[in-house]
Amino acid sequence: MLNGTDLLIVGAGFYGATLAERIATRLGRRVLVIDRRAHIGGNAYTEPDPATGAEIHRYGPHLFHTSNREVWDYLQLFTRFSSYRHRAFSSYRDQVYSLPINLATICQFFGRRLSPDQARAMIVEQAAELGDRPPANLEEKAISLVGRPLYEAFIKGYTAKQWQTDPRELPPQIIARLPVRYTFEDGYFNDRFQGQPLDGYTAIFEKMLAHPLIETRTGVDFFDIKGSLPENMPIAYTGAIDRYFDYAEGDLGWRTIDIELEHLDTPDYQGTAIMNFADEAVPYTRIVEFRHFNPERELSSDKTLIGREFSRFARRGDEPYYPIDTRADQQIYERYQARARSQEKNIHFGGRLGTYRYLDMHQAIGAALKAFETVFVPYFEGRSETVSVRGRLS
Repeated sequence: MLNGTDLLIVGAGFYGATLAERIATRLGRRVLVIDRRAHIGGNAYTEPDPATGAEIHRYGPHLFHTSNREVWDYLQLFTRFSSYRHRAFSSYRDQVYSLPINLATICQFFGRRLSPDQARAMIVEQAAELGDRPPANLEEKAISLVGRPLYEAFIKGYTAKQWQTDPRELPPQIIARLPVRYTFEDGYFNDRFQGQPLDGYTAIFEKMLAHPLIETRTGVDFFDIKGSLPENMPIAYTGAIDRYFDYAEGDLGWRTIDIELEHLDTPDYQGTAIMNFADEAVPYTRIVEFRHFNPERELSSDKTLIGREFSRFARRGDEPYYPIDTRADQQIYERYQARARSQEKNIHFGGRLGTYRYLDMHQAIGAALKAFETVFVPYFEGRSETVSVRGRLS
């Protein structure tokens, strides 16, 4: 299996596939990509639903957006994008509100027509309970952004369901991803480049990994072959870092998602791609209606496919989606970093799971492009003796 291989990449998600494509295309090196799942694409894997023609996002909805021109231009090599712009909504106490929180949300919630200045002044007053103290956790960060009433309506319950963690135990940077606007602009992302791949996400990976110098094998568990690998085989590992070290420093906190799919005999169930459910009494975090991701497609007009998302802690053997990243998790990860620096001489840890960082798709691609230039080009050109990363794992 490894005959003539210059690099083994563990994981066929965006980080691993980008590395493989660049190393094969730019450096002319042979790359073997393995993935323990039966498909490529990692959690971005999609496939068409035979009953409706909609693209099923098997591991939860993926919405591409970036302001990074390098990443956008790179993906144009493998796909064309639709003009899809994401707009999100939240159901709270049987009312539907626009997300992210914007002037329409604020006016509707408080039952008043407010100008931008009036809304901002009101939120500043509601957020004053923190004083000058910088936010120490997600709850305090959210209150500093939108005040306590909006936090308790739209963020507190949803976050508790989503992360299965008290918001006061989560780091403040998580909520920084949620924009707040004092205009009626309701587009979810501000990024310059947005859209959905016209042929689905899996088609991107098929083209990225189609280079003749890339061999891809699915259904292969790295830990089944690890003991038989050559001692100095360079490896790019994009799996969970705690699993790599057999949980020697403890289990990192991961969140996973269970998706309950259902076909319904209606052409349109909820009128939008994603509806959040902020009430804690509702067991699922959101409902995804897949047909709305690709309105340019000709889909079945008599039925639709929805997915109810249930968030929970990932157990060993589950697919880890997102790092929970509590203070305790950060301490565990630091110990894994120390092990990587001291014990692993020719292994590069990358991607969301390998670096225990929340990375969107464009960030994973950008990180892989950077690692290619700073780690793998020097290695294969003989200017570096190892693909290991010293300091923070990239």
